[in-house]
Amino acid sequence: MVHRVAVIGAGPCGLTSMKACLDEGMVPTCFESSDDMGGLWKFKEVSEPNRASIYRSLTINIWKEMMCYSDFPIPADYPNYMHHSKILKYFRMYAEHFKLLEHIRFQTSVKSVRQRPDFSRTGQWDVVTETRDGQEERHVFDAVICCTGHFNYPNLPLKDFPGIETFEGKYFHSWDYKGPEDMYGKRVVVIGIGNSGGDIAVEGSRVAEQVYLSTRSGAWVIRQVSDNGLPVDKFNTRFVHVLFKLLPMRFLNWLGEKKLNSQYDHTMYGLKPKHRLFSQIPVINDDLPFKILSGSVLVKPNIKEIRGSAVVFEDGSVVENVDMIVFATGYNYDFPYLPSNAMYKSGHRVGLYKHVFPPNLEHPTLGIVGFIHSDGAIMPQAEMQARWITRVFKGQTKLPSNQAMIKAVEKDTKDIEKNYVVSKLTPLQVDFVDYMDDLAKDIGVRPSLLWLFFTDFPLFKRVFWGPVTAYQYRLMGPGKWEGARKAVFTQFDRMYQPMKTRKLDPQQASTTGCLIKLSLTIMAGGAAVYYIHVRNPTTIPTLLSKLHPRTASKCYTY
Repeated sequence: MVHRVAVIGAGPCGLTSMKACLDEGMVPTCFESSDDMGGLWKFKEVSEPNRASIYRSLTINIWKEMMCYSDFPIPADYPNYMHHSKILKYFRMYAEHFKLLEHIRFQTSVKSVRQRPDFSRTGQWDVVTETRDGQEERHVFDAVICCTGHFNYPNLPLKDFPGIETFEGKYFHSWDYKGPEDMYGKRVVVIGIGNSGGDIAVEGSRVAEQVYLSTRSGAWVIRQVSDNGLPVDKFNTRFVHVLFKLLPMRFLNWLGEKKLNSQYDHTMYGLKPKHRLFSQIPVINDDLPFKILSGSVLVKPNIKEIRGSAVVFEDGSVVENVDMIVFATGYNYDFPYLPSNAMYKSGHRVGLYKHVFPPNLEHPTLGIVGFIHSDGAIMPQAEMQARWITRVFKGQTKLPSNQAMIKAVEKDTKDIEKNYVVSKLTPLQVDFVDYMDDLAKDIGVRPSLLWLFFTDFPLFKRVFWGPVTAYQYRLMGPGKWEGARKAVFTQFDRMYQPMKTRKLDPQQASTTGCLIKLSLTIMAGGAAVYYIHVRNPTTIPTLLSKLHPRTASKCYTY
């Protein structure tokens, strides 16, 4: 029976994993190598080796209602897209509310995790840790949850850029970028058009002489501020998800690309990628198109070679006097503290059953949380993974046989390669709604739309037509939260609240507008009646005769 659980890392994944352990009656001990919680979202002026790093101005590109934990809404007055300092503050509130801090051992690194000699009987693990003072400690745990993420090891592919050793300026990975201070008056080349590359190019262009954004394959770029000024995430609904299941992907790609190109033609802007829209997670950046339009950022193809201070691109163009090159070229991933026999390789990726459990272990007492890429925030997905893991640890949810899990992993790998553009750096793609629903079904918390339709239609409308927020997975089943229904009903109130910084009189509906709407309604109703009458002349008279009150005979007694 699992009782003591080691949680490695006190970032957003580690925090929710500790809470899930406590919810299931287990005792977590979290080992955090730094002096604070928050993981990626704890900004530091100097990047620390083997730790995720962010830049000073970073603002998350996920709407707050789509990124919060399922039973702890983000405060209503917090902005819809939050600066990293606000996100860290939210994590502190979460940790304090659920009393997680007392379970964290700060400045303690995990050196190794190994199966105990009696693992086949107990499923237990030997965990070796090291304090800041270099003191080693050995522990025995019934289970281990790894929450160290996949943004710790920068990928710096210098061998792919001939002549880099001759470069006369400064080059570094985006992992080391903190702000544009060193770019003042400089000519800067940013390599890579992911979210980090786009952000750095935009921010640098405000102070640099010129920024060149080099991309090998291009990217689809979407805006956070969508139709009517609403967060684009608001439109990630179950209804839209159903359409994706029913309609051909070729049509959906065409429709989505047409919508994006109506905002800014990706071909004209030099952004159009080789892949279709839904084959890869798009870049989210509201400012990049304007920076391209204003000439502050010039989009260039892949680099062919570097000659001193000159950069030669594959189209033959040359940029002279380059002062700085920023490699926004992604990350490698690794779990150096885990035994090699716990890592099952499948294609480009570490093969994990449902991206969580190694499929080749004798006992399912090792889980990995947050090791995915998707079109949604990691926080609710990590929370769902943690809820599933702890139920498996407690024996309340059973996994298939090792052979069945390996077969499922291989199928998953093929599906990912079929549906997404993958490489060794991005082999972890999942669809947010599909993945959340899949794990929720295993736990027993997937919302039943049919049940809601017949028992709580107002809630059904919000679950089906509204955004797929994490609150939906607390409406029923294990871990049900009494505040979930209210959280679903008030999610748009929390969206509007931070915008109410200037009081305005309520807008009066114009008489002309009302008359136009009434006229259109009457015209549509009249057209419908005429259509029915022409197609079936007896329908309307029959209906009217049924509605006409019958004259009843009356008997009076005197």
